[in-house]
Amino acid sequence: MIQNKLSFHQSSVSLEIIGLPDYSNNENKDQISIISQWKLTIIDKPLIEGKIEHLGPIMDAFYIYSNLLISNEMPIYESKLIDIKTDNLKIHNIVLKSSKPNVKPLTLKIGNALLSDIINCFDQLNESSKVRKIETGVSKNFPKKVIFCFNNKVKFFNFIIPPFIAIFSLILFSSTFIYFYNPVEDKEKNILINPN
Repeated sequence: MIQNKLSFHQSSVSLEIIGLPDYSNNENKDQISIISQWKLTIIDKPLIEGKIEHLGPIMDAFYIYSNLLISNEMPIYESKLIDIKTDNLKIHNIVLKSSKPNVKPLTLKIGNALLSDIINCFDQLNESSKVRKIETGVSKNFPKKVIFCFNNKVKFFNFIIPPFIAIFSLILFSSTFIYFYNPVEDKEKNILINPN
């Protein structure tokens, strides 16, 4: 039986999903509900591939790590399959551990652009109607402290930025009048109108 392949691309990263439709549910022949394999290709990096049971935890790792990165912490994510940590918030060290015995871990260094491209490919996969939803545990595994901090920062900025912009605009607008206003000219006009 010929398997279906779907690819998701973003700049220098592509994610390929290989599998079959679930004919017992009368699915379209182009669907992929039974995922047999996936491949993540990053330009100038070794090919990353695995089975469906690896994909969910790896997607979790990238999503959790990127949220930790946004919250201005020095992010570290560690699990059985993947470790991700930062060098300097610009370079990210990824260690992919094989589930097969006697296989050395694969170590990669990627920048922010590649990290963003990988996450974009995962987002495309999540939004695709042609592939069954990948089970991830982001909401279960994500630290409550980070969710709370991130939400508070967003709420704070949404609350403080509009009034700040309004006050700044008012000051800027007022300062233009002060710049053009000349009190000496005003006094001369008053003398001409009321000579006494």
